[in-house]
Amino acid sequence: MDEWESFFKYPSDQTRGLMVAAQTFGSFITLAFAPLLSDGIGRRKTLCIGSAIICGGVLLQAMSTGIPHFVASRILVGVGLCIATNAAPLLITEIAYPTQRAPITAMYNGSWYVGSILSAWVTYATIKTLSGSVWAWRIPSIFQAIPSLLQAILVWFIPESPRWLVAQGRDSEAVSVLVKYHADGRQRDPLVYFTYGQIREALSIEREISSTTSYLTLFKTPGNRRRMRIVLAIGFFSQWAGNGLVSYYIGDVFAGVGVTDAPTVGLINGTLQIWNCFIAI
Repeated sequence: MDEWESFFKYPSDQTRGLMVAAQTFGSFITLAFAPLLSDGIGRRKTLCIGSAIICGGVLLQAMSTGIPHFVASRILVGVGLCIATNAAPLLITEIAYPTQRAPITAMYNGSWYVGSILSAWVTYATIKTLSGSVWAWRIPSIFQAIPSLLQAILVWFIPESPRWLVAQGRDSEAVSVLVKYHADGRQRDPLVYFTYGQIREALSIEREISSTTSYLTLFKTPGNRRRMRIVLAIGFFSQWAGNGLVSYYIGDVFAGVGVTDAPTVGLINGTLQIWNCFIAI
């Protein structure tokens, strides 16, 4: 938007690319540590920490006084995002009822567009009502903290992962979670002990395998190297499919076809996010 570009003195294309990539860089440098944190202190604590870091990064972003400040805040948001998005899907899949696990996991991925819709229309509202003010971009920035703040608070009202509890030797707590949420309080329900047995067996196999393998195992054999190439290609091409253009650079896309009016761009963007959510569902 014009207010953002004016405040940052119309940054060059290279600088804008750096500002966009800063969040991904923050996630990248945290990638190796996020799983260790999730397995070490639990899914809920990790999710809370990640959400708190996101809130801090968002507040720094909203108070940005220059490009270095803005880039640093984006890196911090990326760090928190990596931590939170590592723990969240694990917690969801590990506490979900078996027959509901697949649709709930799919809903988790698709719910990205719920936030996208809200952010797009909040931005449209500030463009229309706060034209010429720095708050036209600061308010949408602050708004990003609300979901993370709610997540950091509400995560304590859901149970810890029974899989993590068993891994920590807290079997009785894990069984209590399964009894309450998978068997409606029935202590001797076969599903409880079947699930508990599956968890223990899976953890036993993982411990056995981890004692003889490392990250280098991923590259030791032709088959593993081929699998790694596929994994890396999926990640690369999922970000190379044009989704970055219609999110971070949507303003430039519209400028290329002659649409430069900020409210019009905001309106189209908001409508596009609704369409994306519909397709995702």
